[in-house]
Amino acid sequence: MSRVTVVGSGFAALTAVRALAKAGGVQITLVSPKAEFQYLPGIIWIPSGLRRAEDLRLPLGDFFQRLGVHHLAAAATGLSTDGRVLETSAGPVENYGLIIASGGRFLKKLPGIELAITPCEGISAAERIRDRLRDMAGGTIALGFASNPQEPQAMRGGPMFEFLFGIDSQLRKEGRRDRFKLIFFSPADKPGNRLGPKAVTGLMAEMRKREIETHLGHKLKGFSATGVSTEGGDFAADLILFMPGMTGDAWFDQTSLPRSPGGLIQADAQCRVSGLERVYVAGDSGSFPGPDWMPKQAHMADLQARTAVRNLLAEFRGELPRETFKVELICIVDANDRGMLVARTARHNLMLPASPLFHWLKRAFEWWYLRPYR
Repeated sequence: MSRVTVVGSGFAALTAVRALAKAGGVQITLVSPKAEFQYLPGIIWIPSGLRRAEDLRLPLGDFFQRLGVHHLAAAATGLSTDGRVLETSAGPVENYGLIIASGGRFLKKLPGIELAITPCEGISAAERIRDRLRDMAGGTIALGFASNPQEPQAMRGGPMFEFLFGIDSQLRKEGRRDRFKLIFFSPADKPGNRLGPKAVTGLMAEMRKREIETHLGHKLKGFSATGVSTEGGDFAADLILFMPGMTGDAWFDQTSLPRSPGGLIQADAQCRVSGLERVYVAGDSGSFPGPDWMPKQAHMADLQARTAVRNLLAEFRGELPRETFKVELICIVDANDRGMLVARTARHNLMLPASPLFHWLKRAFEWWYLRPYR
């Protein structure tokens, strides 16, 4: 049997594992610090109490056992020059094929950024938001996001719209929205533009409807305990939620992996890592050719992971890897009780107005997606 190593335990990694196990004929080793999957799309519901940590933190021991996957509880630390040996904190792991899906990290370079909460850093970050909101009697809440200046695709802005609208809905439900000012900020003058022009129009209209102020189109200078500083002026804030741009995982720096301008692993249209045999990348770890609106989201990671597996298995059979992944964006921008559906492909851009139906569809999708791991 061919030995395949998968690095990570997020969306791309677990989708790759399922595809490899379904194909059969390979020995799979998954390397990650914990045998655990955090379903990050659900953290938007933690502040309001719709979800708890235990709902979104899934132990993977039984899942790995069912699929015959060996889990190595370790962190990746390096890679041999030909990619055949992954260095880890628990020792070297040899492979005949490698799929890197360990995610990325957020750029934390702005002065005072430690004073802001970065929601998508995990469940604990969402719990901090929940606790801060619970303790606040009133004040100003600022929410925003930015991109990686060297690689605009390396960003995750969608969840910030969900936290924005979700917090507004929560405060209204609690009967204390009038005690708070909500400000949305971004260095982009049209935030959410990657979702498509229709989505931008819809998102801005929703902000006006909810009386959410905006501070757009000004480069960020930094944060303080009392507010946000930009080249277009400063404004006060008692709580700051900010999603910075993304770059490559820290362990990439200890390798000779080819990197994109933004620090991600450079890949081709087949998800192959440039210059290495039988080494693939999927999800947030990689920089892929495609349109400038190609998203960094779970659905895209799943599509890339399946493509990586099909091409790796083709190489095992002595064939040329020819599969490419479809580029599409599908999301529901949720607000705790209703959501807007946004979809974008090379030919179409769809935005459907907020409806309770889409909120329940998002919750139903969560249940369906997590079934294999429970």
